[in-house]
Amino acid sequence: MRDRRYGQFCGLARAAEVLGQRWTLLILRDLLVGPRRFSDLEAGLPGIPTSVLATRLKELERDGLIERSLRTGSDRSVVYQVTERGQELRPALEALSRWGAATMTTPHEGEVITQASLVSALRAAARDHANRPSARAVYQIEAADAVAHATVDEHDITVEPGPHPKPDLTIVAGPRYRDLLAGTIAPADAVATGAAELHGNSARLDDFTRTFQVPYSPTLTDPPAGVAASPGTNQGDRS
Repeated sequence: MRDRRYGQFCGLARAAEVLGQRWTLLILRDLLVGPRRFSDLEAGLPGIPTSVLATRLKELERDGLIERSLRTGSDRSVVYQVTERGQELRPALEALSRWGAATMTTPHEGEVITQASLVSALRAAARDHANRPSARAVYQIEAADAVAHATVDEHDITVEPGPHPKPDLTIVAGPRYRDLLAGTIAPADAVATGAAELHGNSARLDDFTRTFQVPYSPTLTDPPAGVAASPGTNQGDRS
C-alpha cells in the first residue's frame, strides 16, 4: 500500500490510491455486472496477465471493495463479487464511462467488445425518467460476440448480460451504431446507414434512442461526417 500513497489527506488522492492501478477499474466494471469466477474475469479481460489479475483481486479484497464466496450446489467454485462499499462506485464508473465514450467513434484496431463492457456502456447511456416510454419494452442488443438485454418502463431501467427470450426489438450493432447513440444518425436511417440491423418491432427504435444516449463531445477532433451537437442533450439527465 505504501508505494500507492500520494501523501495527501484528500479524498481524490485516497480514491486514486485504491483505484489507480492498471486493470482495477475494468475488474470492478465486470464485477458490477455480476459475480465472476477467476476464469470468467480472465476471459472477459483479454490481455490481462494471470498474475496481475490475482494481485488486483487481493488488493480489492483487502480494500473492502470485493469479497469471495463459495457457490452452493454442484458448482462449488469460488466467485468474486462487489461489496456494498464497491457498489458505491457504480455511479462514478458510469460517469467515467460516459466521459470516455464522448470521444469514441469507431474501435481501434484490436479492440473488442465484451459482454460486461456492453452492459456497462448501456447502463451508462441510460437517461432520466422524462425520456422513458410509458409502455414497457425489452430490447436485445448484439454487438460482435456480446449480447445484453435492457428492460425499460416509466419507472426503471435494468440492463443484464445475455439474451432475452422474448425481446420486443433486437438491435444488431453495425459499423455506425455509435453514431446512432450519439444522435447523429436518426432512428429512421439506422438500417440504411449501417448503424443497426433490426429484428422485431422496429418502431421501438425511437424509444430506444431516447432512452439510451451518449452524445459526442463538442471537442471531438476527428468527428464522423455529419456530427453536430445533439440538441437538448444533457449528459447529466439520467437516473
